[in-house]
Amino acid sequence: MSETLLERSARFIDEGIDEGKASKNPTDGSFHEIADGIGLVCGFSHILSVHTDDGHVLFDTSMEEYSTIGVDALEGWRPGHFDTIVYTHGHFDHVSGTDAFVAANERQGTAAPRVIGHEKVTDRFDRYKLTDGYNTVINQRQFGWGGSFYRDWVRPDTTYTDRLELSVGGTDIVLNHDRGETDDHTWAWVPEHRAIFAGDLLRWLFPNAGNPQKVQRYAADWAGALRSMAALEPDLILGAHGLPIGGGTRIATVLDDTATALEGLQRDTLAMMNDGARLDEIIHAVRVPQSLLDKPYLTPIYDEPEFVVRNIWRLYGGWYDGNPANLKPAPELAVARELAALSGGAGRLAERAAELSDAGDHRLACHLAEWAALAAPDDAEVHGHRSHVYENRRTSELSLMARNIYRDAKNQSDSKTGDTP
Repeated sequence: MSETLLERSARFIDEGIDEGKASKNPTDGSFHEIADGIGLVCGFSHILSVHTDDGHVLFDTSMEEYSTIGVDALEGWRPGHFDTIVYTHGHFDHVSGTDAFVAANERQGTAAPRVIGHEKVTDRFDRYKLTDGYNTVINQRQFGWGGSFYRDWVRPDTTYTDRLELSVGGTDIVLNHDRGETDDHTWAWVPEHRAIFAGDLLRWLFPNAGNPQKVQRYAADWAGALRSMAALEPDLILGAHGLPIGGGTRIATVLDDTATALEGLQRDTLAMMNDGARLDEIIHAVRVPQSLLDKPYLTPIYDEPEFVVRNIWRLYGGWYDGNPANLKPAPELAVARELAALSGGAGRLAERAAELSDAGDHRLACHLAEWAALAAPDDAEVHGHRSHVYENRRTSELSLMARNIYRDAKNQSDSKTGDTP
């Protein structure tokens, strides 16, 4: 008999096993009954359903390519219309599949599902429309996705501020708002099943509380949400990514470890800020204990602690990093040209970058490579060295965010040398 998702998560947690991203975050469109009346469709973001006497209550609708799969799977599992859709937050991989469920109800001759979200979800949609071009650029860089980012997604028709109690078909559901990855996040408690639907507050990787290309995240609030979940002593917790987790002791451990990691970053960053340290000092000093990062549910394969430190600084300290030269800096191009002149030319600067990179000093190498390319933007030899530096840097990194930003930099230089990315 094949291993269930709950059995897999129990094995990974109990034995400290990490079999890689695909095993921890299935995205194959498969359907799984996690408990009696609770179904999960695996997607880029999962579609989760609680079946009630009045039909399905969904937590998120994933992306368009998964939504029709979700409709078929859930209708085949438990017949009935889609009564309610809860957006755990307004990220497009959680909300862009809603049209398929609206259409399914139309085919059944039933009313459109009620769509519930935190009151800031609609603000998020408005911001996405305003910054469509920027989000398209960063999603191309981060995920390799092309085309316009924003769509006219189905907006919530019911919103709330802090807490909302629902009853659907005899099943009580409590929606709670907490900031974390976003400012519009909802997590749900279903007492009948002693189950929590955590959205992106639990992801089987280090919390996405840093993300260098996105808006503010909230590490301390995220930790507080996890502590609130743990206080309910759930028997089952389901995130919008990754594996469901069963068993009170196991869940308590995962929630505590994750909250502890975030609380430590918050505590140590603020302590150094209060002592007058610059941002540069802090990002090179504050760490999460390796014993926590080695947990299979806390590996930094998407976001990473250093980025979270920057977001804590941004929240409490603004954009000034403590270096007075950076308050009103010279143009990067002027700095690059001066350093190239002092070094004997952009070519020599690029060569030194490659030497440092091959010696393993990737951080310093990247600075020199950037200055060289700025000083000689059309020099193929300089860009050859820059490409080499960023290829080395990319392969040395673990998090997707860092790896893909460095890959994008390498591809830029490859286009200058005539190499195909």
